[in-house]
Amino acid sequence: MNTLKIAGKFLDQPILVAKFQRAVPSILTAGAAICVTKQVHNTPKNKKKKSLIRTSATMAITVLSALAAPKITNKIFKKTESIPKTIKVIKQQNKELITNFLELNTIEESTKKILEKAKEKPLKFKEIKQLFKTFNNDFSGKRFLNKLIPDPENVTSKEIFSEIGRLSVFGLIPVLGGISGGIIGDKLTDKNWKSKIPDKIKEGSYQYLANIFLCNIGAGGALAIMEKYKIKSKTQRAIGMICGILTTGVIGGSAIANYIGNKIINPCFEKHNNDNRYKNKHLFDERRPEPLDIGLHTDDIATVAVMSGLKWIEPALPILYAISGYRAGIGYRNGNQSNKKNS
Repeated sequence: MNTLKIAGKFLDQPILVAKFQRAVPSILTAGAAICVTKQVHNTPKNKKKKSLIRTSATMAITVLSALAAPKITNKIFKKTESIPKTIKVIKQQNKELITNFLELNTIEESTKKILEKAKEKPLKFKEIKQLFKTFNNDFSGKRFLNKLIPDPENVTSKEIFSEIGRLSVFGLIPVLGGISGGIIGDKLTDKNWKSKIPDKIKEGSYQYLANIFLCNIGAGGALAIMEKYKIKSKTQRAIGMICGILTTGVIGGSAIANYIGNKIINPCFEKHNNDNRYKNKHLFDERRPEPLDIGLHTDDIATVAVMSGLKWIEPALPILYAISGYRAGIGYRNGNQSNKKNS
């Protein structure tokens, strides 16, 4: 077994995935606190209180919605198998599986110690490597290891569009939470809070379309094509999905999102607002792609991993999607007209 596959097995240990799942709320909360502290610190002294209230409201609702997204999404799609088992249940299953295997097989002491450890704790990379090296030519040993750390299962052609829908709803919830939190924060601190709503909706649509939905469509579309041609190699499927993401999300997503903002969202607010900033003539006047947007496509690699059947990445999705939610909540705009207004 090559190093990449061993790394996948290491990360996909059920007990490790469950521990990560349990740690996500703390990680997300700590990250949010750091972000709020930094924002308030960089705000002029006479505006710090408002900044604290506004940023805290935006971040709090974004985090809560991101943490609620897995449960809401799984309930909508009735996907109970994607919910990790508790650590207690996993330990009990590991104990039974390993005890039964040791009773029926004679193995060297060093391997036995590793298996005894696996009953209660996640194994190190080198320990996983040793196990697979030891049982490389042992059919019963390989079968045992695949029960201890199940192989990832490829998404079938029947499941592709359901999985696209699930991941898209998953990503939508934190974005909507961010917009809601941002509006509440502005309402608490700014008399002209209504004037900021369009930017939040446009940034929300930008984040969702460019960084989440269209990338899911690209990955799913590529996966459907590979299913049609019966391509089962996980490496080839991963490469194909990344190409689909590059085509629909990274390359075309920002343009499509900006077009919708200019042609659909802006006209809705022009009816009630004569501000010239809504009368755009150019596609990227208000929002152009930047390095951080490319960085946010890390969640697309997560999409590839989830669709490839890897378990370890699923708990990280609330953290990744919360970033898009927060940027929607602050109505982030970086185009020429916004810059002029802020200068």
